[in-house]
Amino acid sequence: MTQIARAVLYEGYLLWPYRRSALKNAQRWTLGGVYPERCGETGDPSLMRTQVLIEADPVDTVDVRVCFLHAVTREVAGADLVPVPELVAGGERHVAREEAAEREVAAFGLDLAGLVQQPALVDIDIAEGSDVEWLLGPDGRRVGALSRSWQALRGRIEIRAERPRPGVFRITVEVGNTTGWAGGSRTEALKHTFLSAHLVLHAPRGRFVSLTDPPEELRPLADGCENAGAWPVMVGEEGERHTMLAAPIILYDYPRISPESPGDLFDATEIDQLLTLSVLALTEEEQREIRDGDPRAREILDRCVSLSPDRLMRLHGTLRKEGHDGDG
Repeated sequence: MTQIARAVLYEGYLLWPYRRSALKNAQRWTLGGVYPERCGETGDPSLMRTQVLIEADPVDTVDVRVCFLHAVTREVAGADLVPVPELVAGGERHVAREEAAEREVAAFGLDLAGLVQQPALVDIDIAEGSDVEWLLGPDGRRVGALSRSWQALRGRIEIRAERPRPGVFRITVEVGNTTGWAGGSRTEALKHTFLSAHLVLHAPRGRFVSLTDPPEELRPLADGCENAGAWPVMVGEEGERHTMLAAPIILYDYPRISPESPGDLFDATEIDQLLTLSVLALTEEEQREIRDGDPRAREILDRCVSLSPDRLMRLHGTLRKEGHDGDG
C-alpha cells in the first residue's frame, strides 16, 4: 500500500523529458490541489471531500491520514548569501528550482459512534520556514549555499459519520484549505496549496465497501456517496477490506505496482518501457540539464542509464491472468 500511496503522491510531479525547460513542465503541480479559499474565484477548489461506506460496529475505530506535497522554493547563493543564477561546486552545477516537501496530518483511533455524535476536527498548521545548505569547495571552505523556503499552510480536516442502516456507517472526510492569501499569480498560489493531496482511511476491525463494485444490497448507499477531488478505492492484498485510498486520480480496487517496474517515473498513463527508452534517447545536453535539476529526476536518469540489457528486456511486457498490474 505504501508504494501505491507514494506513486499517487508523486503522480505528475515532473514529466518526461524531466527537464525544467520542457513545455509540459512549465506548469507544475496540476493534480490533486486543495487551494487557498481565494482561488475559488478562478474555479480552483479549496475543499476535498471523501465519502465511503464501512461495515462495522459502533465501537470500531478508524484512522485517517491526509498526505500532500508542500511547495519549496530553492535559490542558489554565493558564500555571502547573495542570490546568483547558478553555481558550480564539487563538480556539480546548482540552479534555482521548485522542490516539494512531504507533509502528513493524521487522526488515529476515532470511534464510529463518537463520530456520529460529533465530528472530529483536526487542524493543519504548518509554519513558514527556511533553511540553508552550505556548498563546500575542494579545500572545505564555503563557496556558496542552497537556501530553501516555504510558506505557511493552514487548514482543517473534518471527519464525521452517519449510520444509514444497522451495521453500516458512511464516513465523510473533508479537507479544507484556510490559508490566508491575498491573491496573485498561480505560482504564488501554489506555495499556499496542499499539492497532490490524498487520504488513507484504515479500520483495523471494520470492513470498507467498494464504491467501484459494491454488493447489490449496498449499491444504493454506495451510489449516494459524494466525492469531490478524490476517488476512493480498496488497497492492500486482494480481498482485504481494512484500508481505502482516496486519490485525485481514477484507480481500480487493489491497484498494484508492476514487479517489472524499476522505479518511479511520475506518469502512470505511460508504460515504463516507452519512458525508459525515451530517457535513453535524450542528448548529452538534455541529460545534463536533468542532472542539474530535480534530484528525483536525476534518480530516474541514473536508473535508466544503469539498467542491464536483461532488466530492459523485462520492460517489454509480461502476460498475467489478473490484469491488474500497472506501472503505478
